[in-house]
Amino acid sequence: MKVGAVVEDFSALDQNGESVKLSDLLNTGPIVLYFYIKAKTPG
Repeated sequence: MKVGAVVEDFSALDQNGESVKLSDLLNTGPIVLYFYIKAKTPG
C-alpha cells in the first residue's frame, strides 16, 4: 500500500473489543492508520 492509496471500507476491533468501520471514522475527519505485526510472530 502506498501513501494516498484508496482502500475499501472494512471493520476492525478497537482497543475495547468493539467493532468499528473505517467509513464511520472518516465521517469525523481524516484519520491515520498504523498496522504492525503481532509481537513475537514471524514476518
